[in-house]
Amino acid sequence: MNERDALRALAADLPHAGDDAAVVGDTVITTDMLHERTDFPPGTTRYTAGWRAVGASLSDVAAMGAAATAAVAVYADATFEEGDLDRFIAGAVDVCEAVDAEYVGGDLDTHDEFTTASTAVGDVTDAGAVTRSGARPGDALCVTGAWGRSAAALRLFKRDDEEAVERANDLFRFTPRVADGLALADRATAMMDSSDGLARSLHQLAEASEVGFELDRDDLPVHPAVDAVAEGDEAERFELAAHFGEDFELVCALPEEAVDPAREACPGGLTRVGRVVDAADGVTADGDPLPDRGYTHG
Repeated sequence: MNERDALRALAADLPHAGDDAAVVGDTVITTDMLHERTDFPPGTTRYTAGWRAVGASLSDVAAMGAAATAAVAVYADATFEEGDLDRFIAGAVDVCEAVDAEYVGGDLDTHDEFTTASTAVGDVTDAGAVTRSGARPGDALCVTGAWGRSAAALRLFKRDDEEAVERANDLFRFTPRVADGLALADRATAMMDSSDGLARSLHQLAEASEVGFELDRDDLPVHPAVDAVAEGDEAERFELAAHFGEDFELVCALPEEAVDPAREACPGGLTRVGRVVDAADGVTADGDPLPDRGYTHG
């Protein structure tokens, strides 16, 4: 089974699973695991790894419309190199500070490859947690930020060039959209983060909300770094922006009348990229079926 099939199999015993984070009272909690071979290309610094690993969990907090409060992480490696560990912690601390949270510790372990597991917690606001299951036909489909930065970073990591690798590390250090999630908390009818890619996220939202989506390809904001690696190929440009994943932006449905106020309130930027339609219409881009293709564990 892949990750999504495994989650479906668990649904009967874990009815609250399926959103970006679990809600316990007024607290949201989420956890993630990343591995060197699958998540940190050669050239990824330990500082970037600490930032990205903890940032991934903070992004899940953002997707629930909650305020991030704290994070912890497990650092596991074949050996403990003082400089590497210090740099990892520095990245973890800095990404927490970027969203007004605190890095409060974790655990050390040995492993046959560099592996990290991070957990983040947050507080639900008076608006309540935003789940994936509330989108309604007629809502606007919106996204934060710009798309494809992680895909561009991966291309740059593969270049035998110090400047390219430095730029790739910079692109890998995304800012979790906690402030945007808070701005959307009392407006969005459904929301999730885009760690699996835009296309796959739309299919997941469609399944959870029992709706369909129409995406307008030309309206999707593409990160400038994509243009530097796609070399003018429009099909490749869309592929990197919509299907690669790991951008950690927010995907949400909003009532049409809430789009303009939400756009003004989101510091990371908010773009209307389509609309929610009936489930029978499926998930499409410019009228054509949008493949359920993106990042999948397993």
